[in-house]
Amino acid sequence: MVASPIKNLTQLEQAICNCKKCPRLVKWTKDVAKEKRKSYENETYWGKPVPGFGDKKPKLLVVGLAPGAHGANRTGRIFTGDRSGEWLFRAMHKAGFANQAQSLNKKDGLKLTQARVITAVRCAPPDNKPTIKERDTCNKWMDLEWKFIEKDLQAVVALGSFAWKAAIDILLEQGFIPQEKVKFSHGAKCVYLKQNHKITLLASYHPSQQNTFTGRLTEAM
Repeated sequence: MVASPIKNLTQLEQAICNCKKCPRLVKWTKDVAKEKRKSYENETYWGKPVPGFGDKKPKLLVVGLAPGAHGANRTGRIFTGDRSGEWLFRAMHKAGFANQAQSLNKKDGLKLTQARVITAVRCAPPDNKPTIKERDTCNKWMDLEWKFIEKDLQAVVALGSFAWKAAIDILLEQGFIPQEKVKFSHGAKCVYLKQNHKITLLASYHPSQQNTFTGRLTEAM
């Protein structure tokens, strides 16, 4: 566990922003924030870990891989400022969880209702590939966040196999028992139970450009 007297989500979000537990990721996020992409050269990058975003009493939790180098690592809000975020929040808007489809920056007015979005790793990793050790280190933050939001949760959507594994780990750690063994595939589903609390884990391909540009993931899916 993270040794900290964290009592609520607001304190947790601040603690996540101050985390420096993974030297490789700390260096990378700062380097990207300094070098910048040419199209954003006049912007000030966030360049730090990115906390969760959304309702503090969610029924739905969406788990992604990690912040995008020039998306959330730039804007400071998860799935904001890149193509993946455009896909995700457009879908959440259609489903009634978001008040708008656009996710441009922290001041764009986006609000989520009964839903929260987090990532398995809170810092942008080189080549979008965090290590297993970095995932396990960051799992401590997910463990804390879960304790604050578990009560109302009914469903978890994992975007990609990396997030799927992280979601399963946290469900098991919190005492939820899978009703069957399910491997990751797009559309996979597994019910987890803890006494009378039922949470459904759902799998989706990650809305990365690699998946959306190639047609592996479409909006109809």
